[in-house]
Amino acid sequence: MKEFEMSDLGLLSYYLGIEVNHKKYSIEVKQKAYAKKVLKQFVMEDCNLNKYPMEAKLQLGKDVEGSLVDPKEYRRIIGCLRYLTHTRPDISYVVGIVSRYMEKPTTLNQ
Repeated sequence: MKEFEMSDLGLLSYYLGIEVNHKKYSIEVKQKAYAKKVLKQFVMEDCNLNKYPMEAKLQLGKDVEGSLVDPKEYRRIIGCLRYLTHTRPDISYVVGIVSRYMEKPTTLNQ
């Protein structure tokens, strides 16, 4: 403070979508508000809750004959999910898997 003009704003509580709660012996970080914002942005507020983010032993592959999905929208979703992994490491594996299909995303035709 002697070298530069600054002010003390106290303990960090919110920064770039990350909520910080200071406890007696720990610091808790979460992105609850950001996650809700992402769900609302992609019209998924009413999606089903699930303890596990992916089916066990699910095999994904390229579907050449599938219906094309807007690649910009798909990348936006993946980007939001990647940012969410800062406080949710449990979804890191799944986000990595779906990130493999950013070049030409499609939906499965059944």
